[in-house]
This record gives sequence, C-alpha cells and structure tokens, in this order.
Amino acid sequence: MKNFIPFALLVIFFTGSTLQLGAQSMSRQEFTDTIHTMPSFSIYQDNYFITGVPTNKGITKGNSDIKYQVSFKQMITRATLPLNSYLFVTYTQKAFWDIYKKSSPFDEVNFNPSVGVAKPIFNKNDKIVGLAEFKMEHESNGRDSLDSRSWNRFTLTYNTPVGNNGMLTVRGWLPFAYKESNPDILDYVGLGEAKMEYDIIPTRLTSDLTVRKGLKDWNGAISARILYKLFNNSNNQYLMLEWFAGHSESLIDYQKFTSMVRVGYVIKSSDLNILRDKPKL
Repeated sequence: MKNFIPFALLVIFFTGSTLQLGAQSMSRQEFTDTIHTMPSFSIYQDNYFITGVPTNKGITKGNSDIKYQVSFKQMITRATLPLNSYLFVTYTQKAFWDIYKKSSPFDEVNFNPSVGVAKPIFNKNDKIVGLAEFKMEHESNGRDSLDSRSWNRFTLTYNTPVGNNGMLTVRGWLPFAYKESNPDILDYVGLGEAKMEYDIIPTRLTSDLTVRKGLKDWNGAISARILYKLFNNSNNQYLMLEWFAGHSESLIDYQKFTSMVRVGYVIKSSDLNILRDKPKL
C-alpha cells in the first residue's frame, strides 16, 4: 500500500496535466434548458452487482463475496435557487454478501443518505467548466452496541471535465458526530479523495482510479476499475472489473486492510454527462 498511493497520485496528476478542457461544453443557457427538461429522478453513483475474491490471502468460501450498490438522486425542485444552484437528495446503499458461505449471510450493509445543493461553474465565455456540490451526509451500518458504525459529514465535491474523454472529481469532507462509535475513522478515511475517469475507447471502454489517504501512516485506499459496454443500444450497461486495496471498504471493518478483485454487472451513472455533452437538438 505504501508504494501504491504515490504511484496513483502521479497517474492522476500526469493525466490531468497533459489533457486540455474539452471544446464541447454547454453554454449557460443550454445548461439551464437541460436542467429544466431532464428527469428529476436519476442514478447518482454507479449501481452494480459484482463478485470476487481476495488477492492477498488464500481463496476460501469465507473470504469470497458479492458486493452490490444501489444509488439514486432526486431533484427537489427545478426552480433555480440563489447563486444559480439547485436542491437535491440522494440515497446510496452498499452491501457485502457472503453468498458462498452456508446460509449465505450478509456480512455488512452501509446506508448513506444525503441532502445537498449543486452549482454549475462557468468560465468567462459562459461555458460550463465544472459542477460543485455541497452536501450533508450520514453513513451508518444500522447496527447497535459494539458493532455500530456511523459518521456524519459536510462534503464539498468539485467535478470537472479533462479533455474530451476525462472527468476529474475531487471531494473533501468535514466530519461531525462520529467519535462515539468509531473515534479513529479519520485515520483510515482521511479528509477527502480524488477520482480520475477516462474513456479509453469513447462509448465503449472506460477506466477510473480513486485514491483516498488516511490521516495516519499509509492508511487509505485505492480503487481501480475497467468498464466495458455490453450492448451498442444501451448507454449505461457495463461489465466491470474492479480492484480495491486498502481500508474502509466497509464500515464494520474500516480498520482492516483488504485487497479484493471483483467482476460483474454495472448500470453506470450518467449524472456528470451534463459536463461533457451538448444537448442533442
């Protein structure tokens, strides 16, 4: 892990510094028109169902699993708030299912609701160059007593296109009301993360890399994914290969280092396409 994090940061810096902003950005008016016509209910983060095995220990029925995620977003109103922002709520649920064990129990389920505001960022030519989000989030595993894990945070996220094929997301958080059940969680999740997404073959093959650094030692995590579109007539269905290495993949074991490779089905979020695609008129 000590060697992986600097390498991942180098990849993100190199990719982001060698590509230029795309030329097909929406204008302010096009963005406003799109916001008022797009569905109010949508996928927020990727929805997936993937299965895999550890890479740092012997493979058994006890340490192989299925991980799945369900995530959606609802715009509260289409009316623009002050500072050209809009209000929304999100809900994300991530589960770890020990399907290969006898009776196939669920090892962990994490619940993550939030409420936030989003604001488009325009350059001097009135072209969109980014989307900022400010949210209040709660995340917990719904358990009690010694197995209870929960934390709350204010999160500021900035998404910006990089070239015609890339998207950079930088996220930082300010936690509160978390010290009762997991006082050292920041040692493992840190105060933010960065994600670089790149379309290797546009509309067909996509990759992304997410890096998070904990506050203590070399704690943190790396997630690398390759996504291949399954059908030509579908915009968001993919086959995904994911490698996760680090801490805090789940709340119950946030102090435990894991290294897992998984493969499976993904319904990919198109939430940030508004930063890259001009409206189809």
